Amino acid sequence: MVSTAPQKTPQASKEEALVLWFEEVGITDIGLVGGKNASLGEMIQELVPKGINVPTGFATTAYAYRHFIKNAGLEQKLRRLFSDLDVEDMENLRERGKQARALLLNTPFPQDLQDAIATAYKKLCERYGYDSKFSDLFGDDETQKKYHEYSQDTDVAVRSSATAEDLPDASFAGQQETYLNIQGVNAVLEACHKCFASIFTDRAISYRTIKGFDHFNVALSVGVQKMVRSDLASSGVMFSIDTESGFKNAALITAAYGLGENVVQGAVNPDEYLVFKPTLKENFRPILKKQLGTKEVKMVYEAGGTKYTKNVPVAPSEREKFCITNDEILTLAKWTCAIEEHYSQVRGSYTPMDIEWAKDGLTNELFIVQARPETVQSQKSGSVLRNYKLQGTGKIITTGRAVGEMIGSGKARVILDVHKIDQFKAGEVLITNKTDPDWEPIMKKASAIVTNQGGRTCHAAIIAREMGIPAIVGCGNATGTLKTGQDVTISCAEGEEGKVYEGLVPFEVQETQLDNLPTTETKILMNIGNPEEAFALSSIPCDGVGLARLEFIIANHIKCHPLALLKYDELEDPHVQQDINNLTKLYENKADFFVDKLAQGVGTIAAAFYPHPVVVRMSDFKSNEYANLLGGRQFEPKEENPMIGWRGASRYYDPMYAEAYGLECKALKQVRDEMGLTNVIPMIPFCRTPDEGRKVLEVMEKHGLKRGENGLQVYVMCEIPSNVILADEFSEVFDGFSIGSNDLTQLTLGLDRDSSLVAHIFDERNKAVKDMVRMVIEKAKKNNRKIGICGQAPSDYPEFARFLVELGIDSISLNPDSVIKTLLDIAKMEKA
Repeated sequence: MVSTAPQKTPQASKEEALVLWFEEVGITDIGLVGGKNASLGEMIQELVPKGINVPTGFATTAYAYRHFIKNAGLEQKLRRLFSDLDVEDMENLRERGKQARALLLNTPFPQDLQDAIATAYKKLCERYGYDSKFSDLFGDDETQKKYHEYSQDTDVAVRSSATAEDLPDASFAGQQETYLNIQGVNAVLEACHKCFASIFTDRAISYRTIKGFDHFNVALSVGVQKMVRSDLASSGVMFSIDTESGFKNAALITAAYGLGENVVQGAVNPDEYLVFKPTLKENFRPILKKQLGTKEVKMVYEAGGTKYTKNVPVAPSEREKFCITNDEILTLAKWTCAIEEHYSQVRGSYTPMDIEWAKDGLTNELFIVQARPETVQSQKSGSVLRNYKLQGTGKIITTGRAVGEMIGSGKARVILDVHKIDQFKAGEVLITNKTDPDWEPIMKKASAIVTNQGGRTCHAAIIAREMGIPAIVGCGNATGTLKTGQDVTISCAEGEEGKVYEGLVPFEVQETQLDNLPTTETKILMNIGNPEEAFALSSIPCDGVGLARLEFIIANHIKCHPLALLKYDELEDPHVQQDINNLTKLYENKADFFVDKLAQGVGTIAAAFYPHPVVVRMSDFKSNEYANLLGGRQFEPKEENPMIGWRGASRYYDPMYAEAYGLECKALKQVRDEMGLTNVIPMIPFCRTPDEGRKVLEVMEKHGLKRGENGLQVYVMCEIPSNVILADEFSEVFDGFSIGSNDLTQLTLGLDRDSSLVAHIFDERNKAVKDMVRMVIEKAKKNNRKIGICGQAPSDYPEFARFLVELGIDSISLNPDSVIKTLLDIAKMEKA
């Protein structure tokens, strides 16, 4: 698209130039041409030579704006107008803004400014003349002729660029106006005039006032940039940082059809892609997330019209597919990395970037059309520890075991049947008998959870910890004493006993800076299941992930039984078949849906903690839980006691399930080999015998996961007494152990951990359990195998953590809410 560059303006006259080409300015010229235009010039000079495409153009200068204001004597009139400005008074703000804009619009440009803009635009037209090689794209001769005439005056975007703009702590994004598909000298002049006036939009006036900028110290530059024909393709916005969590190692890309204004303005729900930057730079393909947007409309050119652009519906067939390819996603992510690196170097500090991109539908080339510093996450302080404390009291309605050291409140919602969870509203407190994975879609919306049944390691407790919400379990009578609609406060910040208070009791959250935390010889790891929380949780200082659960990803993101995908054509229930078809509409091979979604979920967790180890426990649903997945009932047996039935390793090599386990193996291979996330360590749950372990390893190797190859280690859960008794033999099969204290306590003491009737007996500090733990740590050490624990006991009982540290355990993996407290306790223990 780019031909010969214009003659550069001599340095001495840049300060008083009315127009400067992008090639003539750089990031140090914000005072001359505003942040947006200075950034375009910087990229054209420094990044285009490195292969990043940026369409060129020119900018009117801050001097030109001041020349216009001074020449017409507008400053005194504007100062009088703003003498009683009150941005808190909406009527006053609207009236002052309207009068200020009218004042500028009704004042003609000086002739020298008009001539300078017209001359530059004509030169730009010469650089981007009609290209006959695209004529065959436009059908008959008459259409070609019209296009030829239409393109003689090249299409440009006319964008405002203020001199107080795109700063690291104040973006000013969207405060002034932008005009797209502008053609012809008169139209360009009119658009430039409107941009000058837009320095006094209501939002710009208010923003400057709030940010403390003087209205008369800010000047307006206008960028006139060659349009990229994304109206015939797609465009979007991307960030070199995760916008929700502030995670620095991910690039977030959004994409929709047509011109990018719809995405920028939030007028369309775009596709969303997440790419991991460190292994991308090593030429892997780490796409962590691909989420389809609805993309209902697209902005296109209105050729020959007076509105320049228009929105048109997107065909359903186009909406139901991603609008850019994987290769294009990766290219954009690489450009994001390069832009961030360049601006960080120029500014002398880490500078995450907010970037607009577009794809040209004529050439199929990608372009960067804007780049500015990101101004939200980059300005936040470091991680903090939050402590919750009640500031009042109330009548205690019921009590149970506290989960998570937090407080939540809201209206109670009693639901006894999982089929009625659609009644639940976000922010309510879920009151129920007990939960299983079927409840998770609403659990993440809850402000707190209260159950009749269960101990500290039941499903409700585990999921509540992962989601960062308080839960009280094992109340016995919660569903009888609490009523739907009543206000309640759930306090888990007063010790082991959780209390449900009547009414909305006020509470405060105390924050502690996480600076200068001690390091420990014992590795402190984290338990995690929800990939959507991984980036945020990675800000908590730790040495990696000791337990990443696949169950959350399968239940919430995949939702289908793996065999129902593999044997889709054999499904007996047409409704199930239709539901699966809707979920997997982007996949010709239904099983690939399972592999991709699982890989993306695991990859996100692995990326969040990279390069620290992330131990991924392969799926450990019980048969009744598998049956609840879409299509699962056709493939699952009915067991009297699924807790000690067909689960874990016994499934993986069984001919009835081995093919399904193969999908999990393919997903992890994709994470390690294609994404480059070799910090992933698969772990086998509920492996009853060493021979079972060997059979599982054979299945894994068949699907490309060979122990020892590409640094692959495989761990085993130590949660069955046989794992302890035969630890020497298990050491010959696996590279490490992770003590699952929940199941080990259950099976050592012979109790059901989900039963509130025997919950008072469940205690990892029992001598029999501690002897089991001591024995396996000693055997693992003797055999030079890694040994850690991923149960709740160390965070609940400091004396149990001390016991583990004294035995020399390698790592302790904790739920997120317990990491800092336990780290500090262990540091004291080790020092003592």
